[in-house]
Amino acid sequence: MLINISNHPSNQWSEKQFKSAIKKFKSVYDLAFPHISPNANSNQVKIKARKYYEIILKLLKSSKDKSNAVHLMGELTFVFHLTQMLKKKNIKVIASTTDRIVEENNGKKIVIFNFVRFREY
Repeated sequence: MLINISNHPSNQWSEKQFKSAIKKFKSVYDLAFPHISPNANSNQVKIKARKYYEIILKLLKSSKDKSNAVHLMGELTFVFHLTQMLKKKNIKVIASTTDRIVEENNGKKIVIFNFVRFREY
């Protein structure tokens, strides 16, 4: 099972990214990325990361898959704290890598992200 914690649910991923996840992890479970207030202090972020850590442990306990990981993309301090907790439990944490293509059209920038691969933290 791949637990996707990002602002991009797996049903919005490119076909390439989704197929790569299924090939490696057999299934994807979407867990919405939490709102992290820019005014939150480090302790508040750590508390939120701890709550997600506990949810992840319960989900992984019920997983029948042999290969499990957490796809974690989002607000950097939350990602940092949650990744540290998960790595201490030997839970694989991955990020998605992309090619970033920027086009300008009538003075507006259009950014396209093309999935390349998953990379472990």
